Amino acid sequence: MLTAKNISKSYTLPGKKSLEILRGVNLTLGEGEMVTVIGASGSGKTTLLNMLGTLDTPDGGEILFDGELLFMNKKYTLSQKALAKLRNRKIGFVFQFHHLLSDFTAIENVAMPEFIATGKLKPAKKHAGELLAGLGLSERIEHLPSELSGGEQQRVAIARALMNNPKLVLADEPSGNLDSNNSRILYELMARLSKERRTSFIIVTHNEEYAALADRCLRMESGQLRPCGEAR
Repeated sequence: MLTAKNISKSYTLPGKKSLEILRGVNLTLGEGEMVTVIGASGSGKTTLLNMLGTLDTPDGGEILFDGELLFMNKKYTLSQKALAKLRNRKIGFVFQFHHLLSDFTAIENVAMPEFIATGKLKPAKKHAGELLAGLGLSERIEHLPSELSGGEQQRVAIARALMNNPKLVLADEPSGNLDSNNSRILYELMARLSKERRTSFIIVTHNEEYAALADRCLRMESGQLRPCGEAR
């Protein structure tokens, strides 16, 4: 479903010094597979998610997604408009800070991706309500984000990420602001959804206990990925 080959990325620091973040990263992800990525702060985990989600441009390598070659010869094969459409239709994003729109209710936040894609609000809200009910939030759909707990807000963010039935969900430290109980509930929820909906998940986390709930755990170290527990 997703294949990344030899992905590299460097940033130029003040004084024109180059900092290499990704050094020939390779990753293959199957349909409905849940993979977690752990590693120290600054190791390149978020940078990798940005490359896979087409939010940033690699310096080199190839990205193949859902049967389509997206990146090669140091550039994307699609226009920025086409990449935005692909992200809306096929990729869901969940962040540590859920980024819910504060003036919109839970159901309105969740409906937004489908409304943007179709321009039809009523069916989008119907679908959003069904998703929220499936995540145990049927009694909270008309609440604003400020009226929800941290765990509830992240479930709303997951529902929003799933609105357009994406092939892939990218989650960056989604439990970073939650207590241990809610964190485990969140990871178990994502593991269940990956199997029920056949949606693939790549989840960046610092917690090795929760990382072990995935089908595979990978460690980002020295700009490369290797299986968790594998010796350098």
